Amino acid sequence: MRVLGIETSCDETGVAVWDTTRGLVAHRLYSQTDLHLAYGGVVPELASRDHVLKLTPMVRECLAEAGMGMADVDGVAYTAGPGLVGALLVGAGLGAALAYALDVPAIGVHHMEGHLLAPLMEPDAPAPPFVALLVSGGHSMLLAVEAIGRYTLLGETLDDAAGEAFDKTAKLMGLPYPGGPALAALAEQGTPGRHVFARPMTDRPGLDFSFSGLKTQVLLAWQRHRDEPGAAADIARGFEDAITDTLAIKCRRALAATGHRTLVVAGGVGANRRLRALLADAARRDRFRLCFPRPAFCTDNGAMIAHAGALRLAAGLADGIAVHAQPRWDLTSLPPLPTAA
Repeated sequence: MRVLGIETSCDETGVAVWDTTRGLVAHRLYSQTDLHLAYGGVVPELASRDHVLKLTPMVRECLAEAGMGMADVDGVAYTAGPGLVGALLVGAGLGAALAYALDVPAIGVHHMEGHLLAPLMEPDAPAPPFVALLVSGGHSMLLAVEAIGRYTLLGETLDDAAGEAFDKTAKLMGLPYPGGPALAALAEQGTPGRHVFARPMTDRPGLDFSFSGLKTQVLLAWQRHRDEPGAAADIARGFEDAITDTLAIKCRRALAATGHRTLVVAGGVGANRRLRALLADAARRDRFRLCFPRPAFCTDNGAMIAHAGALRLAAGLADGIAVHAQPRWDLTSLPPLPTAA
């Protein structure tokens, strides 16, 4: 089964073809970073309009790369949510229209399930059960994954997600958009231990996160030390260490609480090199298996949507011809695959 995947939840336009026999056969990704740079963040209306301009040509290019024509598509998967409603409607509208015109099934994919299952696209993919840490721009959550579609929420952020904390901290330090990668790059130059910040909510039981207070600590340190040589890099390093340590502590707690011996990490923050190194050390020490998608598939992309959609379409799940767009969507509300029931 060859599934065309479309991702337009925010500021990346992604298109891919996933073949249930051969795996990923083609993908295209376009980032709107330059478009939103002047505004210091994503402008929803501009994002939607740019998806309209880019999406159809990218579909043609992706199919050409796969050596396919429209008639060779067996199913269409598009991101139905969560995300910016205008941006979602662009991909959902085209996806549903193509499926109707080609008389093939379509399915609206949960964006975070796409991230969650992205490590399963890699060689030697993990199989449930496992613990999943999903850390993206707008989400930070720990899940127990018993089967595809059978997810139990173990903990989530009570305020800012880890990615939001990176972006907002970068902005208050005057770093350019997109702030998260800029702050991580700056932290590479910093000296560990010069600025030590709290590891939020690790001094009590539980698996929830909270990063808003950490931003306040960084702001106070920045206001006090910003004119000192090397202060920006040292503060960035202290902030990054606090975030990654907190995530690692909660992951180890989740593994202990569930008894699972595999940890899957996905989402944009999953590309962070310090987080990867910290969790790799923990995996060696505690003897659990650690699985990431390749860095290119940590950020939003069409491949993860095509893959997640193909799993559901192949199991006989599909939506009707209606366009589905859900800006808010509980991941744990998804139905399990029939084979996992």
